Amino acid sequence: MWLYSTTVAGAAPEFDRLPVLPEPALAGSPVGGGTVGKAGGDVKEGAVLWHFVIGIVAMPHSEFLATALEAARAADDVVRHYYQRNLKITIKADKSPVTEADVETEKAIRSLLAAKYPAHGFHGEETGITALDADYVWFVDPIDGTKAFVREYPMFSTQIALMHKGRLIVGVSSAPVYGELAYGEIGVGAWLNEQPLRVSSIDTIEDAALSTGNLKSLATGPRWPAFGRLVGRLSRIRGYGDFLHYHLLASGRIDAVVESDVNILDVGACAVIVEAAGGRFTDLEGRPFTPQSTGVLATNGKLHQAIYEAIHS
Repeated sequence: MWLYSTTVAGAAPEFDRLPVLPEPALAGSPVGGGTVGKAGGDVKEGAVLWHFVIGIVAMPHSEFLATALEAARAADDVVRHYYQRNLKITIKADKSPVTEADVETEKAIRSLLAAKYPAHGFHGEETGITALDADYVWFVDPIDGTKAFVREYPMFSTQIALMHKGRLIVGVSSAPVYGELAYGEIGVGAWLNEQPLRVSSIDTIEDAALSTGNLKSLATGPRWPAFGRLVGRLSRIRGYGDFLHYHLLASGRIDAVVESDVNILDVGACAVIVEAAGGRFTDLEGRPFTPQSTGVLATNGKLHQAIYEAIHS
């Protein structure tokens, strides 16, 4: 039997494999004080909520990740309320659609984050930008996939990411109608519906499964012929798109993702999840993904250099 936990008030233990102890540890130790419960139960210890399960090991969630998950749950409630309600659609200046659901979902997220962390910056798809020069900045797309939302198929999600001094560190990708909640934290781990995630070990293009998403800029640019040659070498090519192919990549079900015409609001959370699961996430030039990035090369890590070279050949 092993122990894993969810931080509910900030403090995080230092160990990533903690056996259930025969006696409760002293208060203030990595496992806190209190009586160890039976398999499947919980013991709440001031700073940490511990869960007892058989055969599952994970690091505790930081306060930041716990807050992001709380925000995602609040967003899920709003999304479900508005889904399949035949909402009025407004077309924004960039020709993308927006509905009342997008705006109200982001308000719910922003209100919770602002109350918890008033000094943090915020960049939202619908409600704007504040304090981008803060050490911590939240990036939120309340409904990534509004077109799917209004056409009533479940390929949309809420994306919540936290950046610290230029590096993405926490990500939550919630697709409530599809039924998947993925989340991760750099240096801690990643999970999908509470199950630990790990990328695949495939190490050759000929054995790899790759998914694509948005490809407009790539298709009209100079790398399109090279990408076509890459496709001819792959074991499998699909276009799962949106949140789904990043969930699949982080869980080892596919091995790489290539897409253009995205931004940090669309994929910042998934970048964290993929990297926390052991993968690699860069722009199409192989550089770290930033608020200025518009393309993605994401892999299990083992394939990154080979696919990068293939699309630049």
